[in-house]
Amino acid sequence: MDYQQRNRAFDSDEIDLVELFQSLWQQKGLILAFTLVALVSAAAFAFLSPPEYEARAGVLPPSLGDIAAYNLGGGKLNLSEFNVSDIYAVFKTNLLSGALKRTFFDETYLPALPADKRVDTAQDKLWEEFNKTLTFKAPDIKNTPDYYEVTVEHESPDLAAEWANLYVDMAEEKTEQEMQQNVRNEIAARTRVIERQIDTLLITAKKRREDRIVRLREALVVAEAVGMDAPQVVTTSDGDLTPFVDGNLMYIRGAKAIRAELAVLEKRENDDPFVNELRDLEKQLDFLEKIDVNPNDVSVFTLDSSVEIPETPVKPKKALILALGVIVGGILGVFAAFISSGFNSKKV
Repeated sequence: MDYQQRNRAFDSDEIDLVELFQSLWQQKGLILAFTLVALVSAAAFAFLSPPEYEARAGVLPPSLGDIAAYNLGGGKLNLSEFNVSDIYAVFKTNLLSGALKRTFFDETYLPALPADKRVDTAQDKLWEEFNKTLTFKAPDIKNTPDYYEVTVEHESPDLAAEWANLYVDMAEEKTEQEMQQNVRNEIAARTRVIERQIDTLLITAKKRREDRIVRLREALVVAEAVGMDAPQVVTTSDGDLTPFVDGNLMYIRGAKAIRAELAVLEKRENDDPFVNELRDLEKQLDFLEKIDVNPNDVSVFTLDSSVEIPETPVKPKKALILALGVIVGGILGVFAAFISSGFNSKKV
């Protein structure tokens, strides 16, 4: 009994399916009409919509040679040395920064729009459209972790290529300005340290000269008091003459020698020649003053490939739009056929 019921149910389903296809076949004209209308609409959109072109600029880290000019004073003058990662990190920050995008939006994107669109469209709407025009491709962490790509989509292929190049150039210029300022700050800090060293050495030299004059005057008083005008020949067991030159026995040099040295020291106006480290420090200052990083001598990134003017539009995707038109039209046609069949069956 159950077997017969299952057979009757299967036969009933089979009959319903056949009737369904027969009903759809009877409404094939309606289905075809919907499909054709959708296809024509899709074709109109695909072929009448303005094409959009895509230009791409890929960037990679610079080489050591590209950044050598930033490290001219490294090591020898104790300036901070910049490596490739440091400089490329600054470039990436500028490349992806909202501030640079806003500058590009204000100075390049907006002026290129028709005047009526700039006036009639809200700024936030224009900003939203701009963020679809200029986009970034994140790097492949496994294969190319440092590769970034700037993409510009525009109806004009020439403008798409120009803007991709321009945006990368703006990021480069801003990075070079920041790096030059970093170098200047390093030079300024090192210069201040050396200048303080020089000031300290000169002050110390002056005080030592003044102290020497005081000791010589006291020695002169003693020499004159004992009537020692000429130097006395003195020998010591260890050969150390320091007490006679700078110590308490300085008067033994004789009044005549002491007066001569006093006259020279009192007339001296500049202690520079007598400061041993001074000339080396002055040499370092001179080197620091001559450090000048020429932007033409450095590069803060490597352009993976030059941006070329695209020849083939990326939008609209005509084949995909036409296929979707056929599918959507067919579905709508079938749906309309079902409705029409149900309406006709009720009338009967």
